[in-house]
Amino acid sequence: QVQLVESGGGLVQAGGSLRLSCALSGRTFSFYAMGWFRQAPGKEREFVARISRSGGSTWHADSVKGRFNISRENAKNTVYLQINRPNPDGTAVYYCAADPSAFGSSQPGEMDYWGNGTLVTVSS
Repeated sequence: QVQLVESGGGLVQAGGSLRLSCALSGRTFSFYAMGWFRQAPGKEREFVARISRSGGSTWHADSVKGRFNISRENAKNTVYLQINRPNPDGTAVYYCAADPSAFGSSQPGEMDYWGNGTLVTVSS
């Protein structure tokens, strides 16, 4: 059974930086494409970034491109989301997701496993 545990959330100033981590256990990490999604209060869950199994391919939502960066460290079973210069509308619960496919998906419904999320609050 895949388990995902996010960490690193907290309060960050707009224009500051924060790094989220997500550790996968229970299965072989390198078999899974990984993604980050977020859900703001009253809104639907939305795609933020995803990374292929090998780490060789990444995709970022247009709203975060150039400011956020997804990466993975297969030796540590961990995927990261580096958040730089967040906007105040970036306040949300950030979720890590895993899918046993090469590239994953930007659609939340197509990712198989989810963590419980970590709250990021952006202050202006």
